[in-house]
Amino acid sequence: MKKWTWIALLCGLASLPNLYAQAGPPMKLVERIPLPGVSGRIDHLAIDLKGHRLFVSALGNDTVEVIDLASGKDIHSITGMHEPQGVFYVPESNRLFIANGDDGTVHVLDGHSFKPLSIVHFPSDADDIRYDATEKLILVGYGSGGIGVLDAMTGREIGTVKLRGHAEAFEVENGGARIYVNVPTAGEIAVVDWDRRAVIERWPMQDYRDNFPMAFDRLHDRLFVVCRRPAELLVLDPSSGRVIAHLPVAGDADDVYYDEALKRVYVSGGQGMISVVDQTDADHYRLRTEIPTRPGARTSLFVPQLKRLYLAVPRRGTHSAEIRVYAVNP
Repeated sequence: MKKWTWIALLCGLASLPNLYAQAGPPMKLVERIPLPGVSGRIDHLAIDLKGHRLFVSALGNDTVEVIDLASGKDIHSITGMHEPQGVFYVPESNRLFIANGDDGTVHVLDGHSFKPLSIVHFPSDADDIRYDATEKLILVGYGSGGIGVLDAMTGREIGTVKLRGHAEAFEVENGGARIYVNVPTAGEIAVVDWDRRAVIERWPMQDYRDNFPMAFDRLHDRLFVVCRRPAELLVLDPSSGRVIAHLPVAGDADDVYYDEALKRVYVSGGQGMISVVDQTDADHYRLRTEIPTRPGARTSLFVPQLKRLYLAVPRRGTHSAEIRVYAVNP
């Protein structure tokens, strides 16, 4: 190969990192939605796509805030809650499910009038909520160890599965054949067979502690779990629980999402950071960037249909509570 060809090749290789850096930020802050009067911790969020509404569990305020995304305003406070944590809107039944940590109740409301329809009582600490769209089931982690399952069309309780400790985030396979549950107090991930109403596998966390958020890449069959000690993202094979990859991410994380379109993972952490991780392939990942936010802002909601990530920022000192809206970019 001629000398000048070698030089051109080497220059081209050297420029690759610069091209990568100049591709632009993967996420950009585009809006701030004030939450006037909201104080205390903010927990999970939910979306009503057709109605352009965002539901925010203002745990420390004992309310669920309803945000009109078209106007960017907090338009209603749902009161009468007791430390709301999980929230989910089911469009097929127009029902809003709100899980309360203080008394273990799940309030089922009309999704438009917010009129109470029913209340389901669990022993204590009703927390995170997931939706199985295939089977039309609402799943709720609760108490010192359980997953409760409700009919999403009626709100009626169908059954429960016992665990060794409190369920944090969990993911449901399509059709509910297997449910993967973070159980940090037991130092494990529990694999539940809903048909058998039983835990069929337990994966010890070994060198990792405080496994709170979880997400599922169904396209590549990978499970994402974020631990707080140490603050790392784990990539697991859901057929065996084997850790395929791991890398440092934002500390005090409470939510993680997989962006199938852009092949990315987003982690929101209470240390005041959003970590953006690129997926090279199913087994290889690299930290793209970390976006500064505000300490305590650890819960979020990624909505792929809108290409938006909504970050809950609690009130701290002279800084009021707000929702920060980030647009994700290629």
